[in-house]
Amino acid sequence: MILLNRRLQTEKSRRFEATLNGMEKAEPDFGNTVNAFAYRSDSELRHAYWLFRVISKKALVSACTPLIRMAMSLRLPVKPIIRATIYRHFCGGEDIGACAQTVSTLWQHRVGSILDYSVEGKERNEVFEATTREVIRTIARSSGDSAIPFCVFKPSGIARTGLLTRLSAGMSLDENEQAEMEGIRNRFERIAVAAAEHGVRLFIDAEETWFQDSVDDIVRDLMARLNRKEAVVFNTVQLYRTGRLQWMEEAWQHARDNGYVLGLKLVRGAYMEKERERAAENGYPSPIQPDKPSCDASYDEALRFCMDRIDRISICNGTHNEKSSMLLTRLMSEKGLRPDDSRVWFSQLLGMSDHISFNLAKAGYNVCKYVPYGPVEAVLPYLVRRAEENSAIAGQMNRELMMIAQEWKRRRKR
Repeated sequence: MILLNRRLQTEKSRRFEATLNGMEKAEPDFGNTVNAFAYRSDSELRHAYWLFRVISKKALVSACTPLIRMAMSLRLPVKPIIRATIYRHFCGGEDIGACAQTVSTLWQHRVGSILDYSVEGKERNEVFEATTREVIRTIARSSGDSAIPFCVFKPSGIARTGLLTRLSAGMSLDENEQAEMEGIRNRFERIAVAAAEHGVRLFIDAEETWFQDSVDDIVRDLMARLNRKEAVVFNTVQLYRTGRLQWMEEAWQHARDNGYVLGLKLVRGAYMEKERERAAENGYPSPIQPDKPSCDASYDEALRFCMDRIDRISICNGTHNEKSSMLLTRLMSEKGLRPDDSRVWFSQLLGMSDHISFNLAKAGYNVCKYVPYGPVEAVLPYLVRRAEENSAIAGQMNRELMMIAQEWKRRRKR
């Protein structure tokens, strides 16, 4: 806790001095391509343009994805191609040390990094233990380093989701399952306690709805224990789900009644098709909002909810949506908060929405990027999701491409 307080004081001092030097303004300009791509060389900008051109084509992504998975399973020599293209753009490296250059480059523009060990889809205890140790290593690496303001882990990386699903469904566990569940809780606790001891804030990602309830229960208990004075542990709220605003109200009530700070990372969500398909197959109502306007309205209402209770809530606005990001800056201004208020953060994924991240940072807001890392084959599920996500969001892809092209044209005229 002492380390966390010192880090917050360091960040506040840096931001204050930046203000005195005239470096900050409250209103970010998301159309400024000079700021957005200042950290990219000309060759990197060209690489980004052609990569987004390719993955913007949904039919091509749909056709290539199974082929890439097959090639990897057959051990065909495709890793160098993946590493030089999509992996290079969306990942920091294969281990913590390899991320150092990315962390340094982002921080030169006052954008922090979140080291994200993106290995997933494993179901063995020895893998869960190895992942737990790796996450704790990211925490140790982040300790005392303002360039890495958060660490993160995905519950499926340290727990068998089948067991979490049974628990979420209210099923009784046998003796072996109860022992396994204790091991899962122990891994969550070891990571969270390490974060508190090192003064590092910790995001716990949200995943599929069918096992999220059991994760929420574990995270609530950790927050009640560790968030006594400020938010160390942050749970993730997926606002593309129905009923999440009510869940937030209940979470707030619990935090208020039990005297701790509620840490929330707000996202829209990343498993929409899978959620709808499972609901249809099993004959229950889809847990996903009926359309994008409903999701957007729910997300923005969640921002208002948090800002109205900012005295006992810390939030991270984890979105690639310009309107929601701008809304939060305006809500902060209405509440009289400085752009660098330590209770409010903005976050995007490495390689995406740079016009949001870097222009927010330029305007003095707290910004961080998820920096996934891990062996190419282990990170492949993450990379596939990024390709599918980008091909599915036509408007966003057009915006990314347009801004990259605009910056490239500007540079050629110099």
